[in-house]
Amino acid sequence: MAKPLTTYRSCNLCEAHCGITVTSDPEEGIIETIRGDIKDPMSKGYICPKAYGLKGIYEDLDRLRTPLIRRGNSFEEASYEDALDLAASGLMEVKRNFGANAISTYLGNPNIHDFGSMIYHPPLQRALGTKWRFSATSIDNLPKSLSTSLMFGTSTPAVPDIDRTDFFLIIGANPIVSNGSLVTAPDFKRRIESLQKRGGKLIVIDPRRTETADIADMHFHIRPGGDAFLLLAILNTLFAEDRINLGRLKNHVCGLETIENLSREFPPDKVASAIGLSEFEIKDLARRFSKARSAVCYGRMGTTAQRFGTITSWLIDVLNLVTANFDEFGGSMFAKTAHENTERQRPPAFGRWRSRVSQLPEFAGELPLATLAEEIDTPGEGRVRALLTIAGNPLLSAPNSARLQEAIKSLDFMVSVDLYLNETTQHANVILPTTTSLERSNYGFVAHGQSTRNFAKLCMESIPAQDNLLHPWQVALELGARLRGQTPEEIDEEMFTQLCRSRNIKPDPDKTNLIGPERHLDIFLRSGFYSSAEPFTLETLKANPHGVDLGALMRRLPEMIATSSAKIELAPDILLKDCDQLRERLKSSSDRFVLIGRRHLRSNNSWFHNIRSLAKGPQRCTLQVHPEDARALKLTNGDLAIIESRVGKVKAPVELTEKLMRGVVSLPHGYGHGETSTKLSGAKVFQSGTNVNVISDDKWRDLTSGNAAFNGIFVSISAQ
Repeated sequence: MAKPLTTYRSCNLCEAHCGITVTSDPEEGIIETIRGDIKDPMSKGYICPKAYGLKGIYEDLDRLRTPLIRRGNSFEEASYEDALDLAASGLMEVKRNFGANAISTYLGNPNIHDFGSMIYHPPLQRALGTKWRFSATSIDNLPKSLSTSLMFGTSTPAVPDIDRTDFFLIIGANPIVSNGSLVTAPDFKRRIESLQKRGGKLIVIDPRRTETADIADMHFHIRPGGDAFLLLAILNTLFAEDRINLGRLKNHVCGLETIENLSREFPPDKVASAIGLSEFEIKDLARRFSKARSAVCYGRMGTTAQRFGTITSWLIDVLNLVTANFDEFGGSMFAKTAHENTERQRPPAFGRWRSRVSQLPEFAGELPLATLAEEIDTPGEGRVRALLTIAGNPLLSAPNSARLQEAIKSLDFMVSVDLYLNETTQHANVILPTTTSLERSNYGFVAHGQSTRNFAKLCMESIPAQDNLLHPWQVALELGARLRGQTPEEIDEEMFTQLCRSRNIKPDPDKTNLIGPERHLDIFLRSGFYSSAEPFTLETLKANPHGVDLGALMRRLPEMIATSSAKIELAPDILLKDCDQLRERLKSSSDRFVLIGRRHLRSNNSWFHNIRSLAKGPQRCTLQVHPEDARALKLTNGDLAIIESRVGKVKAPVELTEKLMRGVVSLPHGYGHGETSTKLSGAKVFQSGTNVNVISDDKWRDLTSGNAAFNGIFVSISAQ
């Protein structure tokens, strides 16, 4: 029997990127076990149940291992050669007949956690020639990326310096379950416990008493969508009580007076009843935050996936800035990655073009997903007629999914790169499967950029690619080559030459014959920050399989500021304009129920529900309702409730809980695995559930960015 192979990786199923130890038998193609890596400097042995799910994904009998081509109403297996040829020819036919912008792409969440995908998808997009690009960004973090870009000139958000803060204010986030989002901080609970042991405080603002709120020093319920009002009322208090302190950034900001004038319109006594906190509680929060030796405010899905997502994201950074808690230890800070260089980056573009139907603005070349359905089903010149989805399931993740499903059925051609025959890919003409994470190398390009400690790690493959499957980057390269009439090697060489030129570095002669992500990564590292004193290369990471600890977060301002004014823009004009609707919202009221989402530790996205080790246990897709609300609705625990919005209605079993604010109901996302033509046997048995996005409104969007707003939707509830 061959000796087992042990490799050290990071679990890339969520943003925590916890270190794992993988033991495998390469000859037999078996993953024996996955454990936490105690030598990983970031996670120190911690893993959540999802990490073991990597083994489940690899072993899943439902996972596709051969390309599929549609023949009528069914699929038949095909070779990669035939499937790639058909995919390219089908897309090119649409392009010839209707123009490049008749093709659209959609990239799902897994792409952001795969370095190879991030390197090779842009040239594929250029080969298609379309500017119609969508991704999971615009159902998730687009408002934060946009507000950061408007304020600082970079789309990479600052992160809470959790390990050194004294006062941690969390709004609309549940990191005990999510393990952190837009922040890489493995074992969040241990970090919170350390904060409290050193005398620090954790305060949580959320409509639901979450798992994070359960361990907090204080928790306040807030009316969904009221976060911007709370933040403005806190700012009002700080200005009124002369508690503003810009610290060493005083000469690097502009717009402070404008912020003061805006905050005057939202005093605590005016917003209190609208958000559910008292005037005293709001003022007390402001005073505690400003008096703390160090403090940081952090918000996530509850603050981004709502009607005022960009405004709320902006005001969170404003609060950190005006209390001298931005770019300071224990406050909100920017990570410094090994792949960055010292050259100042240009700010991402915003609003260069707009969607055809609703005129939503692009950001960094991408349009909001909330507009995809109407771009397909609205007649006229420029209508989307072909779709390429990569590692995504928008029929379960996009708003008004019933409309999107009908739109996708009307497409002329569709290609999907995916592990599964799921709710979305079942409509494709060609499905191209790939390897799983454990079968390829990886580098946390995005995770390292939002880490609470500067860190770098290369993950080598834990087991050779099985069933002759291609890696995601190879599929992108092969498809792009066919679209451009070149070889994959030619495209890769062009990319590599351009990267070397842009980084002003000569390639390593020993790597000139290579193809793939690793030689590109070597250039990033050799031209990065940490190579200034001594070489920091691919070999550096290979020699340190547990990762390289690059030290605590450090001050990076004003050097990182890349706005046109060369100052931090406290009051961007576009956000001030959108505050008009904020004012109108404060005047209005509604007695309808408000819907919010939630997440489970064993789940992240829809494909997790097919992994038996993660999906087993009680049904999680329940409608949580406060007992008093349920009594008024004549609903009891386990009853089937009808939840209805402007765009649709669904049914879900009721779960009574006093953890919810009255008037608020909660239903998780990613469920609805009832389609008979999918190949998701585990999900259908264990966690079928109902698709909440049947009632998520595609017209209920963030004002500024067009990001889908899944929280704060008005619904009616009734007994079946």
